[in-house]
Amino acid sequence: MRLICRSVLKILGWTLDERLPEAKKYVLISYPHTSNWDFILGMLAKWSMEIPLNWVAKHSMFWGPFRPLFIAMGGVPLNRSNSSGFIQKNIELFASRESFVLGIMPEGTRSKTERLRTGFYHIADAANVPIALSYIDYKHKILGVGEVIETSGNIEFDFDIIKKFYEDKTGYNPENQSELVIK
Repeated sequence: MRLICRSVLKILGWTLDERLPEAKKYVLISYPHTSNWDFILGMLAKWSMEIPLNWVAKHSMFWGPFRPLFIAMGGVPLNRSNSSGFIQKNIELFASRESFVLGIMPEGTRSKTERLRTGFYHIADAANVPIALSYIDYKHKILGVGEVIETSGNIEFDFDIIKKFYEDKTGYNPENQSELVIK
């Protein structure tokens, strides 16, 4: 699977950035998220880099025959209208497993939002795991994991690092990129 996915990405003209964390547990965030193509390219990157990723997506994506397929691919459906306990449940998952990679798109949607969601940060900080910064940059045709940060407990300080990393990344629909703010 790895070789096939790497070949597909190469044929499509994409370059992989593979600065994966050495840790067996981490939160992987991806920005920008502006198109359905992000999912396809993201899965190709996941399999190319052999990341044992569990990814979160809105529950409505998991319908009919796609539900078992997406779950087998590491998908975790989230009903955002009833997401109480999501952060705590994931902190407990990190505590109970020897290895666990949780993928979250902090925009929460392909549409433009006023700010990024911060649940990923609170999970990583409380679970004492690093945050891997993944991306799909359509302008330069590069995707992958570009940097890993340890949380300091100061979300504003840490978010400045995250913002600086992502500020030159361009989504498929740049007009839909959410603002790189958390408040």
